[in-house]
Amino acid sequence: MTLVTLLLAIAWAGTGYRYEPYVEAPPALSGDVPANDRSLKPLASRLARRTRDLNARLKATAPRGVYIVIDQTQNRLYLKRNDETLLQAVCSAGSGMVLKESGGKKREWVFDSPRGRFEVLSMLRNPVWRKPDWAFVEESQPIPKNPTERLDYGSLGEYALYFGNGYMIHGTLYERLLGRAVSHGCIRVGHDDLREVWAHANVGTPIFIY
Repeated sequence: MTLVTLLLAIAWAGTGYRYEPYVEAPPALSGDVPANDRSLKPLASRLARRTRDLNARLKATAPRGVYIVIDQTQNRLYLKRNDETLLQAVCSAGSGMVLKESGGKKREWVFDSPRGRFEVLSMLRNPVWRKPDWAFVEESQPIPKNPTERLDYGSLGEYALYFGNGYMIHGTLYERLLGRAVSHGCIRVGHDDLREVWAHANVGTPIFIY
């Protein structure tokens, strides 16, 4: 059967489908929703009480006082006191890059910032960075045997807030890169913003990273 013959046959016999105009059905109420105003008012009252109860429970679980929130996706740090935002700062979180060691040990490091709830464990003025092994592997330098050769002065900025496992909120020499995920896992903050965080934080200040 040629294409022309097939088209003529379809035109004569039809396709078998029926096409009818679409008529939108009226909205139907859920079985849980009363159909009249008299019954609707008690339901609305119960829902309002339920909403107030849930809001109270939510507020009870929210942190109180000063705390720090870090949004890794947007590279933003928020310094908050209760519901008030004291500071919104551009920061840099972990890059997510993977560093693999060649040669003997063949170790691997992933430069992610941790997620979860933490707290400031110590506050360091003019911190000195004790460079870990990966810092030398990254720069293709031999790992020093003398501990003093690991000490790096000034690269962490004026202040550092340590929150465990080697992670800190600290300053940076590369403020032009703030807003990008370029760190090795720590949270980098600009000079002026870091001073503001330092002025309000204390040991025990909660840190929320997501």
